[in-house]
Amino acid sequence: MRQRALVGRIASRGRVDHALSELRRLEQLGTPGEAIAVCEALARHWAQGSQLLRSIVMCKHLAWLEPGHTRTQAFIATLYARYPGSASEEGDGRVLDDLELLLPEREDSVAVPLFSMLSQEAFVALVDAVEVRHQGVGLPMMREGDMGASMFFLVEGKADVLRMLEGRGAPAQAVGEGGVFGELTLIAEGPRRASVIPSTPSVFLELSRARLSALAEKHPLVERVVRGFCRKRAADQMLRAHAIFSSLRLAQRRSLSREFELCHARAGEALLTAGQKGEGLYLLLRGRCTPYGVREGGQEIPLAVLREGDVFGEISLLLDTPVTATVRADVDSVLLRLSRPAFERHIATQPDLREALTRLASERMQSTARLLSAR
Repeated sequence: MRQRALVGRIASRGRVDHALSELRRLEQLGTPGEAIAVCEALARHWAQGSQLLRSIVMCKHLAWLEPGHTRTQAFIATLYARYPGSASEEGDGRVLDDLELLLPEREDSVAVPLFSMLSQEAFVALVDAVEVRHQGVGLPMMREGDMGASMFFLVEGKADVLRMLEGRGAPAQAVGEGGVFGELTLIAEGPRRASVIPSTPSVFLELSRARLSALAEKHPLVERVVRGFCRKRAADQMLRAHAIFSSLRLAQRRSLSREFELCHARAGEALLTAGQKGEGLYLLLRGRCTPYGVREGGQEIPLAVLREGDVFGEISLLLDTPVTATVRADVDSVLLRLSRPAFERHIATQPDLREALTRLASERMQSTARLLSAR
């Protein structure tokens, strides 16, 4: 009866930090058995109440209180894992198709589909792989420009996303409970694109690239789902924020975002080659690329540098002509690519998008002509 009342009191507060404080008090009183029982009850309560991230924090504490404890993780897997047992480990296109449909438009609880698109066995393994982080107010969880190799899930609290480099200014974007950030560095080496600083005491879950790689050896579905999740998030965010795609309705934007594939380019690699047929539209997620116009005689002239958020490749697709400029990656870069067939399907039904890309193409051709004629 006492344990039930304690669980009810802690659960009514709805706070992980309060729960952990109460559990530590029980441990200090020399009642580890009671602490385990309360922790397990809270994990189940929060899982059944659609508060998966809080439940996972309790599972992590349970594993510390009682090494080898797995029954609670297995119970939660039956609630959230989409595929029973490990039957889907070989997987097929259906898994990532399902992921596309389950990812919500809003940020609320956006982490849940990432966990739920797994088999029960893989779900338990992923819970074991994440680590709990606590961060105080004003102490960066990650810093813009630092090399990163992990993604974070905000369990509770609030944090500001700040971007200062390359003259992008410092307006803050808030991340709330259930928010995800840092995911791009999980699948591609590179510096962080923003700083994330808690504005209230916050609790996070962290999944590192090293732990993901180790996990993927036994559960390859986990890595496929994480990569699909990151690609979908990147495409959704880019299309939602980009002026070129502002005319699209929600359904159109979500349909288009499914068509983009994530690709990487090494420094010096050519993404487009002048004179060849263009096979895709590119959105630059991270890195830097330079287009080169070609004068008669083959001399290359560098044009305006392409930075994060820039679109290129549209001229050849719109005019059905060879590429007018060679585009090379200046540094290792990450991009979203829309194939020519997908581009043609969407452009045919979205005249406002065609018009926006046509204006961009016209401005670029005029700028290139001026630069080439001036030298």
